[in-house]
Amino acid sequence: MNFKKHIDNAKLELLKVIFPTAGQVKQAYISVVIVVSVIAAFLALVDLVMSSIMSAVLG
Repeated sequence: MNFKKHIDNAKLELLKVIFPTAGQVKQAYISVVIVVSVIAAFLALVDLVMSSIMSAVLG
């Protein structure tokens, strides 16, 4: 396969790609921020509880 044929095939495949709309990108961004915030809060709570337990046990 020559280089021009490869480039033409790549262009054809790129035409098949469905890019997300601005609304979809915004919705995904908000979802990721919410999930990461919830997980971070949960891990902070677990860390607080575990450190309290360890402080009580060790002195």
